[in-house]
Amino acid sequence: MEKTIFQKIIDREIFASIVYEDDRCIAFHDVSPQAPVHCLIVPKILIPRLSETTMEQENLLGHLLTVANIVADLKGIRQSGFRIVINCGKDGGESIPHLHVHMLGGRSLQWPPG
Repeated sequence: MEKTIFQKIIDREIFASIVYEDDRCIAFHDVSPQAPVHCLIVPKILIPRLSETTMEQENLLGHLLTVANIVADLKGIRQSGFRIVINCGKDGGESIPHLHVHMLGGRSLQWPPG
């Protein structure tokens, strides 16, 4: 199976503007931002989508959300607020089969989303 673009970023085969990294995940700026701050938080292990996670990955999933707070701090939006989005499957807007968390902020975000 061919590597996803996220695996290539993790392996440094493709450049990304990295905001945060640890042994379990990497966070970087989205190349097509939908808000002034739009970062992706991606686990380093390949999990195709949220619907394919298991209880064994519960700690990793929590870690991704905790890292969102760290990234929000780094980007200066933790106090003003931000949105977390995880797309799952074709109808959920998933475009890359590698679980990732979108963190959006830096402006007032409307509801419902598009």
